[in-house]
Parts: sequence; structure tokens; C-alpha cells
Amino acid sequence: MSDYDYEELGLVAGLEIHQQLDTATKLFCDSPTTRREPEEAERELTRTLHPTKSELGELDEAALEESRVDHEFTYLAYDTTCLVEEDEEPPRTVDDEALSVALQIADLLDVTVVDQAHVMRKLVIDGSNTSGFQRTLLLGQDGAIETSEGTVGIEDLMLEEESAQRIEETDEGVVYGLDRLGIPLVEIGTRPDIRSPEQAREAAERIGMLLRSTGTVKRGLGTIRQDVNVSIAEGARVEVKGVQDLQGIEDIVRGEVQRQSELLDIADELQARDAEVGDTQEVTDVFADTDSGVIGGALESGGKVTAVPLYGFDGLVGREIQEDRRLGTELSDHAKRHGAGGIFHTDELPAYGVTEDEVEALREAVGASDDDAVAIVAADPETADLAIDAAADRAETAIEGVPEETRDANEDGTTRYLRPLPGAARMYPETDVPPVEPDVTEVETPELLDEKVDRYVDEFALDRGLAEQVAFGQRFPLFEDAVARGVDPTLAATTLESTLTELRRDDVPVGNLTDEHLLETLALVDSGEVPQEGLEDVLTTLAEQPALSAEEAAEEAGVGGVSEEEVREAVAEVVERNAEQVEAEGMGAFSGLMGEAMGALRGKASGDLVSEVLREEIQKRA
Repeated sequence: MSDYDYEELGLVAGLEIHQQLDTATKLFCDSPTTRREPEEAERELTRTLHPTKSELGELDEAALEESRVDHEFTYLAYDTTCLVEEDEEPPRTVDDEALSVALQIADLLDVTVVDQAHVMRKLVIDGSNTSGFQRTLLLGQDGAIETSEGTVGIEDLMLEEESAQRIEETDEGVVYGLDRLGIPLVEIGTRPDIRSPEQAREAAERIGMLLRSTGTVKRGLGTIRQDVNVSIAEGARVEVKGVQDLQGIEDIVRGEVQRQSELLDIADELQARDAEVGDTQEVTDVFADTDSGVIGGALESGGKVTAVPLYGFDGLVGREIQEDRRLGTELSDHAKRHGAGGIFHTDELPAYGVTEDEVEALREAVGASDDDAVAIVAADPETADLAIDAAADRAETAIEGVPEETRDANEDGTTRYLRPLPGAARMYPETDVPPVEPDVTEVETPELLDEKVDRYVDEFALDRGLAEQVAFGQRFPLFEDAVARGVDPTLAATTLESTLTELRRDDVPVGNLTDEHLLETLALVDSGEVPQEGLEDVLTTLAEQPALSAEEAAEEAGVGGVSEEEVREAVAEVVERNAEQVEAEGMGAFSGLMGEAMGALRGKASGDLVSEVLREEIQKRA
């Protein structure tokens, strides 16, 4: 990817961070926030959603387009699903715990909290909400965070309900799971103060650190999502949805700058050529005897071929705007939104079974010369008409420059068209939930994670690398609980951050381990009742048999409970069996015999004790 002078291009970017809160219950009902597997669903619900007008009688363009795409939605309901999630009863009051955590986040972002928060309905008809809207409330505005490239303002902080999880797409529509719907979520929107890809990443990293400092946000894939708004001076605001990681943010900003720059160059060339988009029309006869599998298959199924002449577009439809993405890909994305598999265009033909003669006949049929391009769609009649119209509309905007739109993030740092940018017409008041008056007087400012690292180093003498692992990991509250109970800090830290990771890599089901399992096991090891060498065996047993207590697991695993006298007897037997080697090598035999002694004791004694006794026994015979 080319390097750009972002200041010269006038790069402006902002972030929207969506973070699930780790509360006991959902935002508007008492259902737990635990995620479920689709196989656990007890029943299915079916809904068909339609766009509705705002209080001013307006229809949101994004919602209107969504309504043309997916028509029927199926929802998986569980034994924990409440009637609010099914849209069978009004929502209850805002969850107190969620509000408390959100106010902590407001404090960390230095936002001004509103005196009274009103719940609003945000129109969403992609099926991700059974009601057709998402409930959200504005909690605060006008905050700020600091980055190495300057201050980034916080525009607003919202508390809202999470959408349903998309499970799969079927011939009838989309299947969603209701386990995620309604989980409390904060949305943090920055001002467009970001001026480089690196600053975008740093700002997201800073906000993420502040969120995790509360100790009450969910962790793991999908629990935090970043949307990035990007524009350049002559371009347009584009919202990129669903960026999953920090590196992805930097890549997306770079990629979107490249895309908009290339689209502006194409627009300049199209305007210089006096380019225009012709009328769409049917060209099925051109391909009556085609060898193209795609086109032939569509026609055999009763479909047709539609085309749009793109006058003055020759060579530009196939021009690359991002890696492996061209202007033609943009047209194709719009066609796909209306059910087509994509488009063919003359910058890439003849190919895919389409012959040179068919290309010439196509040009003649739509009145296109060698300076022009033609795009075609082969699909069922309704889809072919909708898809070619969508591609033609996108070609029109290519002449003007960069269209404002919402795009979806691809894994390679590129993006694809998703829908138009939403407007204000999709917001209106929620009449079933009373306003909330946030009480900021009792908000306790949590310790920041980077401050926590310093404290762990100073107070617990942890190595800084280990301190960072613990502080930025998911289990720092458990670490602090263990230390408060008298467990050695280094033992607690290495167990939670290293031992559990190693067990997970060995396919031990560590997800079955509860906090109490871990605390009990650490206490047994710290007290000497279980040697540190037996720690993994106890945790493995507990993970595989979670109904056991730590003491029962230690007994089941055969570790612990061995006296110093038994250790001496076992070590003496090892030395006796290897008497000739000991007499010949002296302490040189120590390393080999240590492993044998530990094996004889099967992890029931600490390595320090075994080592001490073994040295004494060898010295007796040396």
C-alpha cells in the first residue's frame, strides 16, 4: 500500500467503540448475560420487519434499503430468554448495575453526564432486534482522551442494548440467537480529531484500556467492536463497521484513504471524458447460445441478462482502488446487496466463458463504443432488474467522486459496501421506559490498568512483564482476591497467566474451572499441602471433574499429603538403586537422579524438599 501525506490529503477520522458490559442481567430484563450455543435453543420465533416513519414522517434511507434485502427472520429462544427479548412485553427499567458501570466509564473518559437520560428507539430492520429497533440512551458528552499526537475529544457516551447474534443465513432469511440480545453495551463516539492511522489505533487502545480498568466489561471475540469513520478533504465520510482488533483499525484507515484517493482520481478522469451512465436494458438475446456457465445457468433457470452502458468508462471499471478490489468490485457489491452473484463488465471480458463475439454483440446492443464499458447481471428477472439498477446508481456516483456510505471491514484491511449511512430519521423516543437521573456522586473512579501494573511491581515485587500480563488480563480481580487471602503474589500470577494458558494449549477444559476452584488450589499449594509440581495435576482434575473440591481433586490426582520422612525414604531408595553411579560421579549424578526421585514421588513433594534431601543422601555416599 502506498504511503500518503495524511495532512496534505486532509485525513479526518473518528471512532465508535462498542463494548459489552459484564453485568449479571440484561439492560431491560432479568435474563442472564451468559452466551449460549445454538443447539441449546428450546424454540424458534419468526418475524417479518418493515421500516416505519419517524415522528416527522420521514423514512430512513438505510432502513429502507435493508427492508428490500432480508424479509423473514428466525430467532432462537432459550430457557433464559425473557418476554422483552421476544418483543412480547414492554421493557423494564434500566438495569442499575449497567448504569453504575457506564457512569464509571463516563468518569474515566471525563465526559459531562446528563442530568436526565431518556431512552430512545433507533430503527434497525436488519433483523438483529425482534422489535425492529434498538433501545439506547445518551449518558454524557464532551469528554477527552490523550494520545501522543494530541487530544481526541469524546463526542458522546451511550448506554444501549446489544443486538442479536447472526447465526446463519438460509434460503428463507437469517437466523439469529436471542442470548446476546439485550446485553448492556456502551457506545463511545470520538470527535473527528484523529489525523493518522497510528493515532486511530492509539486512541482505540487507550479507550480499551480505560474500559477494561472497570473490571466489569466482557472479554473475548465479539465483545468489543470498533467502527471507524474516515474521510479525506475531497472525499466523503465513510463508516466502516466491525473492525475486530487494534491493528485492523490502522489498516482500515490506511486502506480507506487509498480507496478514496483512487476513486477521486477515477472521478477526475470520468469528468474529463464527459462520462455518463446509460439506461439499463435486457440483453438476454446476446447470450442465447453462450458457453458461460454462470450466464447459461441463470438462463436455464428462467432468468435473464440485464446491462447498463457506461459511456466513457472503458479501462476505469477494472482499475484497482485497493488490493484485489476495483471500481467494478464496488458496482458488484451493490448488485450483490440485491441478491445477484455479482456483475461482469467489459474491462474483464472476454473471460468466464464469454467470447469476443458476445462482447462485440453486447456493445452493439447497448450502443457502446470502444471508449465505453458495459456491466451485466445474469439472474432471475426480479433480481437482475434490481441488481443492474443498483450497479448503475453506483456508477453514477463514481462520476461525482466518493459516496457517503456504511461499509463492512474485510480481514485483509479492505472494505465492502454494506448500506447507506443512517440518518436522524431512525431515532424516536421510547415511551415504555421512564427517564433515568444518573447519580454521579457515588461513582468510584477505578484504578487504571497502567497504574495497576506499577502497583503490582512495587507492592508485590512482580516482574514488570508478569505484572502487565496480570493487570491487562481477564483475571486481575481474581489475582487480587488470591493475594488478599495470603497467597504468594508470584505463585498466583504465574498460575493465572501461564499455567492456565499451558493447560488450555494441552486441550484441558479450563473453562470449567471456577474462581473458587482456582482460589482453593492456590491456597493448598501456598500452604504446602500440595507441592507446586502437583498444581497442574490438581487443576486438570478439577477441569475434568468440576464437581470436586480442590482437596478432593488433589487426592484424586495423587498429589500432596506426603511427609518429609516419606520423602527421605523414597530418595534414599533412588540413591541406593544408583549406588555405583553416585560413588563414581558424586554430585555429578544429581541431575539425573533428581528426575528419578521426582518421578518416584509422583509430584507429591516439592522440588525444593526433594532437592535438599537428595543432596544430603548423595553426600553420604560420595
